[in-house]
Amino acid sequence: MSDASSAPLAGFPAFIRFWYSRLAGTSANQMLMVAVGWQMYDLTGSAWDLGLVGLLQFTPALALVLVAGHVVDQFHRARIVLLCMAVQALIALLLAAGSARGWASRELLLAVSVLLGTVKAFQMPAIQALAPLLVPPAVLPRALAFSSMGSQAAIVAGPALGGFIYVAGAPAVYAVCALLFGLSAGLVVGVRYDHAPRPGQTMDLDTLLAGVRFVRQRPVILGAISLDLFAGLLGGATALLPIFAKDVLDVGPWGLGLLRAASAAGAFGLALVLAHRPIERRAGRVLFGSVALFGAAMGVFGLSTSFGLSLAALMVAGAADMASVVIRQSLVQLDTPDAMRGRVSAVNSVFIGASNQLGEFESGATAALLGPVGSVLLGAIGTLAVAALWARRFPALLERDRLVSAPQ
Repeated sequence: MSDASSAPLAGFPAFIRFWYSRLAGTSANQMLMVAVGWQMYDLTGSAWDLGLVGLLQFTPALALVLVAGHVVDQFHRARIVLLCMAVQALIALLLAAGSARGWASRELLLAVSVLLGTVKAFQMPAIQALAPLLVPPAVLPRALAFSSMGSQAAIVAGPALGGFIYVAGAPAVYAVCALLFGLSAGLVVGVRYDHAPRPGQTMDLDTLLAGVRFVRQRPVILGAISLDLFAGLLGGATALLPIFAKDVLDVGPWGLGLLRAASAAGAFGLALVLAHRPIERRAGRVLFGSVALFGAAMGVFGLSTSFGLSLAALMVAGAADMASVVIRQSLVQLDTPDAMRGRVSAVNSVFIGASNQLGEFESGATAALLGPVGSVLLGAIGTLAVAALWARRFPALLERDRLVSAPQ
């Protein structure tokens, strides 16, 4: 390992502040979504309305992808993240006031969902495009793994903490969220990096589509993000975990909680390893191997009638998914010029959102036709097929050796 790639992350204070900011912001967002979902169901008792909350958050990201990418490439990225965190703090305060005074309604929660989706349309590409500016390229894969480790910890702990605080009422959860968003914004204020104002670019169609064209012309980037899209779309089974917990494994709500945490625990564990021992060689083959392992693990989960085996399969799937996420994020950021990172990250964010949101819909739809076991097995087979097809379609990605490519 080279001296540069092994430099301690603590030696990059701007990245460490950014890491803490992201940890606070992700925790707040997870708690906020638990509270919004619970409150919506309390108000309406409608599963349809719960689905609308997720849909209304994804739609703005899709609609604003081109504009958000352009903005991230034109302006100071840390300030964009700061503004996004500040707006979310105000949203949390609004919900706290509405819940405390009794005027929180279905319509308010749906409107807030649209606003949150709009904020995240700018926040996600800004965060993705900011990280490469805070560490040298050789350190970036390890930094991304460390960042993913923090995000996974927040994804596990945030909902649990939000549910615990909700016992004191929705206003208490929203108040804590506002404090965490405020802390995140305060930490971002101290993130410094060299930002040279770019010459103003007209926001015309040609400029807005530059990110899409760039991705299409780079087989490594296109292959990486589309492989992740279809693997997540076909192989994910989060929406079906309640059915497996109740009808297949017969473990009840406590078992459901462990099943939901298993994948994140596997991802956290591998992220911890990658933060210290990054992938340095055969990155493309490791990527395809990780996707294949993810599909195989989900196949084992689908066939399992043992709770312990199911937990183990989900942990392996989570670890495999984390490996592919770190490789994909590293390739996308390292192979993209800084002037294009905002627009490319915005495209990547839509792929991630589509994978998560549409993946849950696909799981539910196929489960209605084939049953939960059939749905998971079909998805596992589809994931393995996609890995094989993409290996033939994108040979440059398969043969990619190092994450940090030689200068061209």
